[in-house]
Amino acid sequence: MRCPYCHADNDRVIDSRTSQDRFSIRRRRECMSCNRRYTTYERLEEMDIRVIKKDGVREPFDPEKIRQGLLRACWKRPVSEEQIESMVGAVEREIYTDFDSEIDSHRLGDIVMNRLKEIDQVAYVRFASVYRRFEDVHDFVDELQPMLRSPKNTGGKPKRTDSASDPVEE
Repeated sequence: MRCPYCHADNDRVIDSRTSQDRFSIRRRRECMSCNRRYTTYERLEEMDIRVIKKDGVREPFDPEKIRQGLLRACWKRPVSEEQIESMVGAVEREIYTDFDSEIDSHRLGDIVMNRLKEIDQVAYVRFASVYRRFEDVHDFVDELQPMLRSPKNTGGKPKRTDSASDPVEE
């Protein structure tokens, strides 16, 4: 391994462990020439899975695109970087496990949305609005209806009532 600092090809492995996603090995190395330390990741070369876009174009699956979409959807939401990385890893594992060589972009979006719905419903609606190309407020309402009907989504919060029917305190 070449040192990223001095480019010498003389290092030693200080620490080696499986990374959090369990698909790669993290190695901490020390250059024997300049004595600086750096980290490398070994990863099994994955099959080349292609995403079939809506217009029929096929492009390589890129987990970074999923990460960027999730970051935008979760902006200013109580979703940690670790949760986003975990979702990206879970989506990636599901794709490499369940699909041989190609996946339709619609199916890929559904996989991401199902993971996101479990983490944060507001981020889910944000992601869905871009992914499904909402055109007006009715598209939002249609997407929200199943979530609003779900009994687990009441969360102990009081239901909204019409403010005109509320008694006024004096």
